[in-house]
Amino acid sequence: MGHKVARDTPDHVAVDSDSAARLSDNALKVTRYFPTLVFSLDLPDSESLNAHLIEAIYAERARDDSGVNKSNFPELGSWHSHVRLHKDDTFAGLVQQVDAVSDMMCRKLGYHTSYRLKIGTMWSIINPPGSSNRAHIHPGCIWSGVYYVQAPKNSGRIEFIDPRTQNMMTQVEYIPGTRRPRNCWTKVRYQPVAGRMLIFPSWLYHSVAPNRSRAKGKDADRIIMSFNLSQEKRR
Repeated sequence: MGHKVARDTPDHVAVDSDSAARLSDNALKVTRYFPTLVFSLDLPDSESLNAHLIEAIYAERARDDSGVNKSNFPELGSWHSHVRLHKDDTFAGLVQQVDAVSDMMCRKLGYHTSYRLKIGTMWSIINPPGSSNRAHIHPGCIWSGVYYVQAPKNSGRIEFIDPRTQNMMTQVEYIPGTRRPRNCWTKVRYQPVAGRMLIFPSWLYHSVAPNRSRAKGKDADRIIMSFNLSQEKRR
């Protein structure tokens, strides 16, 4: 004679089901680890600094018209300077601002006070309409930054890409027409604003969309200063 299979749901399962039904959304805890930090700061009274930088950057391009080829597209008119502008007194005003912001970051992040973040390389890029920057990273440093000297409307947003490639392997469906939680983003874009500085991890892949400004002449150029920061023992 075979064993009889029970058809009723066990009492303890029913109790668990009732308990689950009573769970509150507040009972679900989320702990966030390994964040990707992007610092931003709008420099006060940046107009005079930017006017000086615009003049200095165009003068540098006139002196070294060929520049270098990095993430930019020279064939589309983009110009990338050499990477030692921080050693030129002409750009000392911006260097001082970067140093001040770097010190703020060191305090906020709890870096050892015997060390500082120092500029290792600094350069400029002029992107006329149609120009962009391919996705890339900045090896050999800890932090990288961009300062917007001139940013006309529609001149190209910077895009940061989720460094965790496994998040790209399986796409998740979200409720249509709703904004997904920030923690679930795989890309983030920043609008360029003249006078604004962004500093981000040097390993974070980023690109710049094409400049689609409709301004006239040089006013259509997207002009930036970029830099890399490394930790160095204070002297």
